Amino acid sequence: MKVILQNLTKKFPGRDRKKQEDVIAVNDFTFEIPDGKLIGLLGPSGCGKSTTLNLISGLLKPTSGRIFFGEDDVTDLPPENRGIGLVFQNYALYPHLTVRQNILFPLQNLKGKDKLSKAQMAEKVQEAARLVQIDELMDRKPGELSGGQQQRVAIARALVKMPRVLLLDEPLSNLDARLRLQTREEIRRIQRETQITTIFVTHDQEEAMSISDMIVVMKAGVVQQIGKPQDVYDGPANLFVAKFLGTPPINVFDGTVRDNTLYIGNDAVLHIRGVADQNVYVGIRPEGFVLQEHGPFGCSLRTVEVMGRDSSVVCTNQASLNPVIRAIISADNKVDLGQKLVRFSLKPAKVFLFHKETEERIDFTADAMTAKEGESL
Repeated sequence: MKVILQNLTKKFPGRDRKKQEDVIAVNDFTFEIPDGKLIGLLGPSGCGKSTTLNLISGLLKPTSGRIFFGEDDVTDLPPENRGIGLVFQNYALYPHLTVRQNILFPLQNLKGKDKLSKAQMAEKVQEAARLVQIDELMDRKPGELSGGQQQRVAIARALVKMPRVLLLDEPLSNLDARLRLQTREEIRRIQRETQITTIFVTHDQEEAMSISDMIVVMKAGVVQQIGKPQDVYDGPANLFVAKFLGTPPINVFDGTVRDNTLYIGNDAVLHIRGVADQNVYVGIRPEGFVLQEHGPFGCSLRTVEVMGRDSSVVCTNQASLNPVIRAIISADNKVDLGQKLVRFSLKPAKVFLFHKETEERIDFTADAMTAKEGESL
């Protein structure tokens, strides 16, 4: 089931009695979610992602705009008539009911032509339980389950009616790190098996990128960029998107383009084509550094953090807007901790330029510099 959002806007009355200005939680959101795909709504707290989900579910009514499920306009339909499955952050299970009874509950409320026999309901409950691999827990109550098991029950309850659209609101926030990893893999497996169009809300960019077919990055109610996770990571539309995606985060510097050369501080670091002379922000992904004894870009070494197969070289530079710079290199490369300066060459594909005023990305082509070319001025 494809989901179409047309110029979706949601305003809330302002709380400031003097200004009385509305708060725009979602601002003119237009997007077509393809049938059978898993879409991640991603952004910091307060960006409007949960509000968007609540608009799609019918829990909130839009100030303006329309919502379509396939060809059906569902904008004015109540949640129970939209054919959605909704999983909340806090699971919202009935503590006095068993797992079986929790999953069964939505089916018992079906009426008219949709009403099922007891045998049909029992079969659907068992099928949903098998799908999320909790069929051996059916007689337990929520208080006897782990957090991950409770989350699976909540997903099974949402799936038992085979909804047209599955909506997940921060479903992994209450789980520990190992369980989050396991459960997000399960969500992806279930979505692929059922082919139900799924919208997944999270502030965790690693979660969104790992399981989504497409991600929607939001800021202050406005969509910043939509695309496949790797495409957005490799080609951020603006500085906000570049900084929001990636762990460790992107390193940002004040830079200058002059005579087809990119400078960070006094270091000439890349040959640049297609960019007029100007001051810019320079973003360099942590994996964009190549340790090189006489490389064109110099930083003051602080320490090296060994992370198994990789090492994180922690250093500083006067032009950096980050407190520290993190360069991810292979652990096979040995860094002399006794030296004060560490030098790198840069991978052009991992370097991004942004306008100083608008912070929009500047397209360019570039070549790495040799050590001699990149000598400091």
